[in-house]
Amino acid sequence: MESRTVTLGGQAFHLREWGNRDAPVLLMLHGFPEFGGAWAELAERLSDTWRCVAPDQRGYGQSWAPPEVEAYRISELAGDMAALAEHLGGRVTVIGHDWGASVAYALAIGRPDLVERLVILNGVHPGPMSAAMIRDGAQRRASQYMRYLRSEGSEDRLAANGFASLLGLFAEGMDMSWMTPDKREEYVAEWSRPGRLTGMVNWYRATNLPVPEPGEPTDRQPVPVEGFRVSMPHLLIWGMGDKALLPEATEGLEAWCDTLTRVEVPDADHWVIHQKTAQVEAILRDWLEEPDPGSAT
Repeated sequence: MESRTVTLGGQAFHLREWGNRDAPVLLMLHGFPEFGGAWAELAERLSDTWRCVAPDQRGYGQSWAPPEVEAYRISELAGDMAALAEHLGGRVTVIGHDWGASVAYALAIGRPDLVERLVILNGVHPGPMSAAMIRDGAQRRASQYMRYLRSEGSEDRLAANGFASLLGLFAEGMDMSWMTPDKREEYVAEWSRPGRLTGMVNWYRATNLPVPEPGEPTDRQPVPVEGFRVSMPHLLIWGMGDKALLPEATEGLEAWCDTLTRVEVPDADHWVIHQKTAQVEAILRDWLEEPDPGSAT
């Protein structure tokens, strides 16, 4: 693994890289509350065939962390990764998890010229997710934690007592047997960098996704299909035990995609990348090595 810093839009972004510089690129985008190092085990497995590049995204780890909420709008976040894709030579395969999936979708929708293929692991497209928030159902109830994260001073509460609340949020209802003491130390070290926790929660504050309280009416309109289409081959890997993002957050996704392959992992949850690394590797290899993957479920 090689670590280096690159300048994108005049700002510093930290990258971790595995594999041959001449191999096809897998751009791996982490979510909350992780960082680029979260991809290490999977990237090491795939680095015999691909060049795996995992940035600390804006606000995380060793990358640029502006304090302003508006700096974390999805257009800004996707712009960072568009600049990185261009820096890496152009068209790449993008793999996103959690918030990294939101950036990956935005990049695929807004800059399809830069995205060869799209892989999402337990992350959501704005169309089905917005529909789930409009409905007063299980996903709306499961998403109430976002209201807490958006609240003033949430970063201070998350950091208190050695990040006890953040570690609890990380683990709530999930299998955390993969979180070894060494990994925990590594995560805490990244969260402890000045300004990073504010940057991390600002992703939630900047999003325009509505999260009404259960029973609260909303006049939000569904996201239109046109203008939000995913035109390239798209793989969705879903840990079915996820307590934060439920399967209903992907209902109807096919309407927004030209080509979609779904793979369900029944004995995993939101942290499927860590829990089932070998299985995820096998799924990725099978799909990425197909010359023209078709639609499947």
